Order: sequence, then C-alpha cells, then structure tokens
Amino acid sequence: MFLTLTTTGTAERPATDLGYLLHKHPDKAQAFSTSYGTAHVLYPEAEPQRCTAALLLEVDAVALVRKGKGKGRGGAPDAALAQYVNDRPYAASSLLAVALSSVFSSAMRGVCGARPERAAEPLPLRIEVPALPARGGPDLVRRLFEPLGWAVDVEPVPLDTRFPEWGDSRYVRLVLESERLTLAEALRHLYVLLPVLDDAKHYWVASDEVDKLLRAGEGWLPEHPEQKLITSRYLSRRWSLTRQAMERLELVRLAEADDSEVEDIDNAVGSETETEEKPTPLAVQRRDAILAALQASGATRVLDLGCGQGQLVQALLKDVRYTEIVGVDVSMRALTIASRRLKLDRMGERQASRVKLFQSSLAYTDNRLKGYDAAVLSEVIEHLDLPRLPALEYAVFGSARPRSVLVTTPNVEYNVRWESLPAGHVRHGDHRFEWTREEFRAWAGAVAERHGYDVEFVPIGLDDPEVGPPTQMAVFTVRTEKEAKAA
Repeated sequence: MFLTLTTTGTAERPATDLGYLLHKHPDKAQAFSTSYGTAHVLYPEAEPQRCTAALLLEVDAVALVRKGKGKGRGGAPDAALAQYVNDRPYAASSLLAVALSSVFSSAMRGVCGARPERAAEPLPLRIEVPALPARGGPDLVRRLFEPLGWAVDVEPVPLDTRFPEWGDSRYVRLVLESERLTLAEALRHLYVLLPVLDDAKHYWVASDEVDKLLRAGEGWLPEHPEQKLITSRYLSRRWSLTRQAMERLELVRLAEADDSEVEDIDNAVGSETETEEKPTPLAVQRRDAILAALQASGATRVLDLGCGQGQLVQALLKDVRYTEIVGVDVSMRALTIASRRLKLDRMGERQASRVKLFQSSLAYTDNRLKGYDAAVLSEVIEHLDLPRLPALEYAVFGSARPRSVLVTTPNVEYNVRWESLPAGHVRHGDHRFEWTREEFRAWAGAVAERHGYDVEFVPIGLDDPEVGPPTQMAVFTVRTEKEAKAA
C-alpha cells in the first residue's frame, strides 16, 4: 500500500523544502521497521518547481497473523484463510495511518527546526491514495474531506474492468488537493480518516486511542459535521470510548466558543442579552465581570484555577497592573493549548516573567498556590462531584488562602429561558450539578464562615426579574484580624 504527497514551489521557496518538513532527505530512499512490516520513504521527483514524497508500506502478513489481528471481521470460523489472504498489503488502512504517524511524527506535530516558517504556513498540496477502502462509498469520502478544505477527486474502483456489469468494489482512488492547509494538518487528517473509511482497525482499541484521536483532531474535529461518525468508527464503535471522546470534544468546542465574540454560547447553550444588534457573549461578560472584580480588589498576583485554554490568563496579561499570573489546570493538554495561545515560546523575557502555567489538582493542597492576592474559579466547581467540593474548599480557602477568591457558576433557574435546553437537563453533560441562587448563596456563605471570609454576590448577564442572571458570581474577601474578632 502507498500514498504520494506532492507540492509545488518557486526558486525562492523551492518545493524541495518538503524534505525538511518531512525530515526525510529527497536524495535518499529510507526504510523504517514497523510492527507489521517495513515503511519506505522515497522521492519519485524532487525539483524546485515540484517535489513528490511517497510512503510505501510493505506488510508482513505473517507478522500480522502472529499479532492476532489478521483475522476476518468478527472472527468467523471460516476466516482462517482470511488471516493470510486479505487486502491489508494493498489498500490504505489503519496500518498506513500508523506508519504515517511513526515515520512522519515530527511533521505531524508541525515541528521543523530548519524551516519553521514553512511548517507554519499553508502549502499547495496534492495527496494521492491509489487504493482506499471506503465503507460508505465516494459520497462519504467527500463528506469527510471537503469540510476540511480539500478539493476531492474520488473514483470508484470496479470489481473487474472486464465485467462492468459486476459493479464497483468498496475501494476508491482518491486525490486530494488544497492550498489552504499546512503539511501537519494534512497528515493529521489522513491519520484519522484513513482508518475511519476502512472501518476496521488492525489492533485492539484501548482507552489511549481517545487521546490519540483528540491530538490528531485538534483544530478540526470538534466542528466537523461528521464528528460522531468519525469518532465512532475511529474507536471501533466502542460505545464507552466514543461517549468519552464526544464529551471531551464538546468541552473543546465550548472552550473555543468561549473565546469567540460572534456567538453567544456558554456551556452548549446560548445566552440572551439586552443588546439586539450584536449580543455580547456570556463568556465575554463573565470575563469582564471577573476583571472588574480583580481590579476592585487591588490584586496584582493572581491565580486562575482551572485555567483551561488560558483565555483569562491572556486577558490578564494585557493589563500591566498584574505582576504575576499563574494558570493552573489538571489537564496537561489544556495547559499545552494555553501555552500555544499565549505564545510563551515567542514571548519576550520581561513579559514571560509575569506568567506561569503548571499542572495541579484542586482536590489536593499545593504549596505553590500560597501567598497570592486573588484566585479565580471560573465555571469550575460544577464540574466536580459534590463529595469532592470540601476538598477543593480546603485546598483553596484553607490552604492557599488568597486575600480574594472569585467563584462563578451557572444559575440553574435561568435554564428555562433557553428553549433549546430540554427540561431538567444541565447545560453541559460534564456538569455534575447546577445550583439555584439560594443553593449557591448557602454554599458560599458556609465556606466564608468556616474560613474567615466575607462574601458578596454579583449577577453576570441579563438579571431576569423572575429567574435571575445566567451566571452567578461570589466575591470572597478575607477578613482582617480585627474584623474576624468583631464577627
């Protein structure tokens, strides 16, 4: 099985830069061992005007059988011969996808020390896959690739050219062309969609496949119209993994929407505001309220606890009053995305000295969180199981003990204002609870009393006279010794 990848260029930006981007020299034919055979990389053509790289995978049928995955679908009793006679050596499949990620791992991550500017920019690309299993036919191929910016030329392969009446096989010849994508994006598309079209992985799908899918799908899968089909097929229709992946993809989508100013989306549900022409997204209103409260507190050293992809950290960095900003999250993936968003690797030394990102769980005390002026828990507590809230409470209010703590959370009473949200449903599948205003005030008041804080409540968004605001915020301020004695 093989595929070719072609680009064009000029004298100033030669097509042979493809060799740098793939980390494979055009003048050499190279071979790489894989679990199921040998992958070869060679260049049929390598000129400044046009350069083509080919990946050829020679599958070892015996190795495939020894690993127990060469069997026919479903392990049928009559599938013994299918262990040795099948399409794996000839048609693009999960075997080729794994070879892509192994041989071109740096290129797939967009890493190129010699030509970093070329790795980051779109290239004129043409990818050809001569034999691709396509369960769903040419129509599905188009539905998968066209939303990603590819011009798709897909041609069904007949069962036998001598007998056209037999019809077409399940294989297609595929040509993809684009001038809008980077090489890394193109490789990640192939890595996910080749096995999706084949719909039969050659290895056992374990829980780590969810992480692989989300890494390769970053930037395109959360908004893909065929997201559910892609996720289900990639994870071999394992329901528990598919559900886990879909929930995490929704969180990514919401986090991206959270930073948008053209949609009014919060936790999968839109918000109404008083502005008719161009409503201000609830996420933006929430950040503005947090920034105003931080400014009023006089804080200069701030913790963003559960910082996610770093939207609030980014906003804080724009204000010189904040001398130290720390983003904390339990997810390393979220911190990696936050680092990219903030461009930490390109940030000047003085600016970089103001910001830190580190991993920590708010269910445990962490000495690194002590000594700060303020801490923000924005849309965090509702993602915890209720029995874990006391641990978070002690870690933040008892151990870290910043002078001010800001906590925002959805107001469940406001949910009736969204017609698209079914009655009795929370705003997002990952929410373990959503509180009424009375419940939130009771919790916040008890926390303040236990740890020596005063607390005030601030509505965020349109404060409906019947059901209150869509988001509620508690502003905790530590009592001075004199105030504590008076209380």
